[in-house]
Amino acid sequence: MHINSFEGGIPPSLGNCQNLLVLTLYNNNLTGNIPQKLMELSTLSIGLDLSDNYLTGSLPSKVGDLVHLTLLNVSNNKLSGEIPSTLSSCTSLEGLFLDDNKFEGTIPQSLKDLKGLEELDISSNNLSEQIPEVIGKLGALKYLNLWYNDFEGELPKAGIFSNVKGASVLGNHRLCGGIPQLHLPTCPKNKHHSSRGLLSPKVVIPISCALAFIIALSCFFGARSMLKKSRGGLVTSRSYKDWKLGVSYSQLVESTNGFSVDNLIGSGSFSSVYKGVIPSDGTVVAVKVLNLQQQGASKSFNDECKALRSVRHRNLVKIITACSSIDNHGTDFKSLVFEFMPNGNLDSWLHPRDEEQSPSKRLNFMQRLNIAIDVASALDYLHNHCETSIVHCDLKPSNVLLDEDMVARVGDFGLARFLMEASNDPSLNQTMSSQLKGSVGYIPLEYGMGGQVSILGDVYSYEILLLEMFTRKTPINDLFIEGLSIYKFAAMALHDHVMDVVDPSLLLNLEADGGVNDDRYESTVLPRRNNHGVVKAKKVKECLLAVM
Repeated sequence: MHINSFEGGIPPSLGNCQNLLVLTLYNNNLTGNIPQKLMELSTLSIGLDLSDNYLTGSLPSKVGDLVHLTLLNVSNNKLSGEIPSTLSSCTSLEGLFLDDNKFEGTIPQSLKDLKGLEELDISSNNLSEQIPEVIGKLGALKYLNLWYNDFEGELPKAGIFSNVKGASVLGNHRLCGGIPQLHLPTCPKNKHHSSRGLLSPKVVIPISCALAFIIALSCFFGARSMLKKSRGGLVTSRSYKDWKLGVSYSQLVESTNGFSVDNLIGSGSFSSVYKGVIPSDGTVVAVKVLNLQQQGASKSFNDECKALRSVRHRNLVKIITACSSIDNHGTDFKSLVFEFMPNGNLDSWLHPRDEEQSPSKRLNFMQRLNIAIDVASALDYLHNHCETSIVHCDLKPSNVLLDEDMVARVGDFGLARFLMEASNDPSLNQTMSSQLKGSVGYIPLEYGMGGQVSILGDVYSYEILLLEMFTRKTPINDLFIEGLSIYKFAAMALHDHVMDVVDPSLLLNLEADGGVNDDRYESTVLPRRNNHGVVKAKKVKECLLAVM
């Protein structure tokens, strides 16, 4: 029952379904606590996925009764309290995802009993104190994400912690030690501690042998995990999940075929977008590479990405992850990875470059109206319902993406903040500041005169977007000269000449449905056919008048 619009709480009566093997409710609008009765479904073995909802309260301690469960995912909710130590009873667990919640306290030492655990994500919570060394002793563990918590003290080096690609500790600023590749600060030395005993051959040789055995065992279980993923089923989505943990420059190169021209979807002043394919499961993503050559502040960039990843709305393009690294030329490399939108952007539908495709890419009246409502919903969320209001700064058709169902998703929200944080060059910041206030034709006049960006500027851009959608004329059309603008063009047509300025292809669609109730069109362009068509066309005309 995932990816719907279910609201309210999870019915406890689901606990009566005594033969359930798998239950997926992710990506809905569910609220309230996780019912204790759900934890009594001892038959659950394939998976329990409640992620991407608005669930609150704690993770019930009775979760330990799910002894046959292979996958537990409650990420991206508002769960709080401590991670229950009873999870240690779920000895069949291979994947445990608790990220993006409000869990507090420490990582339970009892997790050492999850011998078959291959993936553990507890990132973006409020966990603290020292990371238990027992986590490094989980021989099957292949991926560990501890991003953005408040862990402190020395980071273990054994097991998964010896693999820089397998373990991520970004955003825990009080950690020290660990392997050199993680670039953590050196831990303070204990003056009363002598290292001679630790460095003796009698200690070093056994530890080295044990470490080699753990690494070999990890490789074995990793290979077994990859084999399971290739067999399909619920587990195949984990490769996509892995990318949410973080992605490297080399992985992006592989997924985009070396950022080849054939994979280029579009480009702008500050970025280029490539179509990418996650090699392990074929999931298609969009990779936006920021065109900045300056040495940037990687931490700020990742912090901004973390903040925007928590912004969720059905009409916003979802940010999967970010990459802040160094490319093959030693230059700072920064990119964002988004969901791929198969129907491209609104601009390509309003102004198709290939005239031969024009009829097939013609939007009808209801499609345009729905897109307009979708964009308005996205802006309302960014402006009024985020923890901190987000100003888009560059709303235009090319930043409105369309998914497989032609639902509009607004993209590039917050990109201005990304780009400003990515550069530490004051002169460049000043130039970017003026350019990032929007695109010519869509920005309000006060921006051009040095005014501060605001949600009102986005509203103005939305007005221009509306006019362009229904007239199919860009605000920089050659028609608009000598003081004439798309705004004045539409205003002059009110109220009696609206049908003169709308996109002619809309009239063709109305002709197929029975004509337009307008004397000037009845005898020339679109003759009246029946009363139903006239009534419908009259309502369409009233709606167009309201839009203008």
